[in-house]
Amino acid sequence: MASLSVADGGASVPQRRHLVTEVPGPRSRALATRRAAAVAAGVAGTLPVFVDRAGGGILLDVDGNAFVDLGSGIAVTSVGNAAPEVVRAVRSQAGRFTHTCFMVTPYEEYVEVCEELARLTPGGHDKRSVLVNSGAEAVENAVKVARRATGRDAVVVLDHAYHGRTNLTMAMTAKAMPYKTGFGPFAGEVYRVPASYPLRDPAGLTGAQAAARATAMIDAQVGADQVACVVVEPILGEGGFVVPAAGFLPALATWCRDRGVLLVADEVQTGFARTGDWFACDDEGVVPDLVATAKGIAGGLPLGAVTGRAELMDAVHVGGLGGTYGGNPVACAAALATLRTYRDLDLVAAARRIGALVHDRLTDVAARTPAVAQVRGRGAMQAVELVRPGTLEPDPAAARRVAQECSRRGVLVLTCGTYGNVLRLLPPLVISVELLDDALDVLAAALVEDVTPG
Repeated sequence: MASLSVADGGASVPQRRHLVTEVPGPRSRALATRRAAAVAAGVAGTLPVFVDRAGGGILLDVDGNAFVDLGSGIAVTSVGNAAPEVVRAVRSQAGRFTHTCFMVTPYEEYVEVCEELARLTPGGHDKRSVLVNSGAEAVENAVKVARRATGRDAVVVLDHAYHGRTNLTMAMTAKAMPYKTGFGPFAGEVYRVPASYPLRDPAGLTGAQAAARATAMIDAQVGADQVACVVVEPILGEGGFVVPAAGFLPALATWCRDRGVLLVADEVQTGFARTGDWFACDDEGVVPDLVATAKGIAGGLPLGAVTGRAELMDAVHVGGLGGTYGGNPVACAAALATLRTYRDLDLVAAARRIGALVHDRLTDVAARTPAVAQVRGRGAMQAVELVRPGTLEPDPAAARRVAQECSRRGVLVLTCGTYGNVLRLLPPLVISVELLDDALDVLAAALVEDVTPG
């Protein structure tokens, strides 16, 4: 197999796993005590250490332990942590000016990011963008645009969806705990229909049939003429990295187009080379009306966007879109450098190579591990769903144990899923074959030791 792109980001951070203390070490434990006294208890934590430096695919903690990062800050640092071109761009822009508010005094970098989004997002039509601060804000603004452009109110989302933590996006999110419990009442006119979940759907259900199941529910329970938009993650993220059956998204797109309903692609986690295409919708040639992006756009700085058909985006009255920090100049500079890095290192191809390597390794483990119900994903967005052997009953405790054991051995692995039973892998696209192989050795051992009988 050809070498993946080698991480040169954070050159002072050696690209190898190395533990010098127990996990967590003494300095991390001391900081955890301070955290408990100062940080709200509702803020979760995954890796029980505090990071001192990070570069490429390595996180270095305050005790000197080096962890392989298979999370990328939840698909954010896809170009590697502290990617050199991103660091240079941030330093340069911060030295020029850090903020003016684009709505008060505009600057070229904001315009240039919007031009890049018009070139990269699916479809060759005329496009416009608005820049915001986060994925949730991007989704919320996409709904605003859709409602204004169509004059309709209803928003349709899928089972297992995750769209954010604002009031509207909590309503759009499927999973109650920890995202919604105790935080209602939520925004209205949000309706949920079944997604395509091949592992848990009736045997033989095709993508087109799964789409027909969803759209029949919209027709019967909402009415297509009331629907402003259908919002979909092309691959369900927090819901379990669920890849829909082939044909599901195209059929949904056709239904929307035929009824004047806008199709909004939430590409917050799937966008920017993560799945082996610039955007996950590209895999089946689906062209959404509006695309929400964030995470991998700016190499770790907070930035999100809505990009859509010009006539839709321009249907909003002047002043109806924007925000004080949206499209911050330093974040825009980081985004432009990040996009150059994707191109210069051909990270779209790298994501495909990562996907092939991870899928092959995990499929081999699955053949020896009855608790692995499915290995799935696309590109560098891969997952393992764990169940009680011989059933499809989710086993979230096993997923937690495996992730914790990986952490103890120096590898960061995230969990997800509506049932909390999915291990998700989001390695930086610049990770080396050697580092990725080492991390997969750890994960494979943790899986086999934890969930294989005997």
